[in-house]
Amino acid sequence: MKKEKKDKHFIKKPIYEGGLTAMRSFIRKNMKYPKAALKEKIEGTVFVKYTIDHKGKVIASKVVASLGYGCDEEAKRLVSLFKFQVPKMRKMRIQYHKSIQIHFRLPKPKEQVKTEMKISYTTSTKKIVKKKDDGKDDGGGSYNYTITY
Repeated sequence: MKKEKKDKHFIKKPIYEGGLTAMRSFIRKNMKYPKAALKEKIEGTVFVKYTIDHKGKVIASKVVASLGYGCDEEAKRLVSLFKFQVPKMRKMRIQYHKSIQIHFRLPKPKEQVKTEMKISYTTSTKKIVKKKDDGKDDGGGSYNYTITY
């Protein structure tokens, strides 16, 4: 008769679906850089502690290390969007406390590609016309076209 293998931990931790890389990509995708921070060119890290309820939702968050200029509010907004998978815990409703660092880096300015295109087109036309008796030549000429974008 085999013994049942017991878990190492009595209380299991909540898991973000997809792991840490999925959480980072979620933050990158949903972060809206605050206008005040963009205007003042503020960069840095906001340290947030948050609480997860037994259903996997973030119910409270607190900024521990502030950055200001709207970055703290944005970090709290991002943390409140998190959803975790919480394992069933023998009819207990446990709250979990976690912390995260959210980095605010200024977006790199896109290089404005200045394209200048010059098109030159030269044409010359020559009419073959018999000379009239009055001695005037009727025909011929050249045209130049230059288009700049």
